[in-house]
Amino acid sequence: MGEKPLKFLAAVAQIAPVFLNREATIDKACKIIAEAADGGARIIAFPEAWVPTFPYWPRALPHPNRSLSVDAYVALYREAVEIPSPATERLCAAARKGSITVVMGLNEKESRQGGTMYNTLLYIGPSGEILGRHRKLMPTFEERCVWGMGGADSLQVYSTDCGRLSGLVCGNNLMTLAKYALLSQGEQIHVAVWPSRTGMKDMVDVVSRNYAIEGQVFVLCACGYFTADHVPDEFALKPHTEWAIGGGSGIIDPMGRYLAGPVYDREELIQAEIDLDRIIAAKSVHDTTGHYARPDILRLEIRGQ
Repeated sequence: MGEKPLKFLAAVAQIAPVFLNREATIDKACKIIAEAADGGARIIAFPEAWVPTFPYWPRALPHPNRSLSVDAYVALYREAVEIPSPATERLCAAARKGSITVVMGLNEKESRQGGTMYNTLLYIGPSGEILGRHRKLMPTFEERCVWGMGGADSLQVYSTDCGRLSGLVCGNNLMTLAKYALLSQGEQIHVAVWPSRTGMKDMVDVVSRNYAIEGQVFVLCACGYFTADHVPDEFALKPHTEWAIGGGSGIIDPMGRYLAGPVYDREELIQAEIDLDRIIAAKSVHDTTGHYARPDILRLEIRGQ
């Protein structure tokens, strides 16, 4: 008899953070992690830049209103997260208490750099250890006014008791070579995080499902959900911003089918059972990095690793 197939419950948190408030958002995260763990989940993913919020506002208004964008940057930086820090220690403690793997989207800062932020996925194991971090490789369009670029060290896959885990941020899920870099390391669980602002619904759905099909992996699609009611009136850019952030989170199997979701226009802790044997079933037809690859004529080189 062979080994028993590994099955477990996965969760995605489509829940709004506490706007521009790191400590309150970490408090909320710890409660959500505990809820997921109490329900039997062994892994949970949060949306892009969830702590302390994704910067949905205009990031570079023209003069004479440019100062509003700069002030918002300063506020975001002030509430961003250093790794490690007391904020990450609290997340690690929550993961350890619940024996659950956590993938957290956050705005990361390094105080020694003096002002640069990164759009980061933080990976925490069920024993409360930091497994690693992924920094968004290429911020999209005006996001370059907010975040720096990640490097080759961000293209890592982590061995967990839920399988081999990794992820990409938003539009980077379209970067063909970045995808293959993760898949070639045996990725089984992929976390695709998105801000899910207006107009992204179809792209999020198609790209996330395509990643699952192309890589024969499970995808935890974690999308932002936010409304104007979550934003204090004193935030100067509130009237300059469209706050219709409708979500679209779900859990997708290696054939591109939703096991749960997609969920729109509400907060929800989305859950589904994952059976890693379904990866083998999908790879029996197309094994992207195995028998369906052509390493004799195609090769990927990752510089800096």
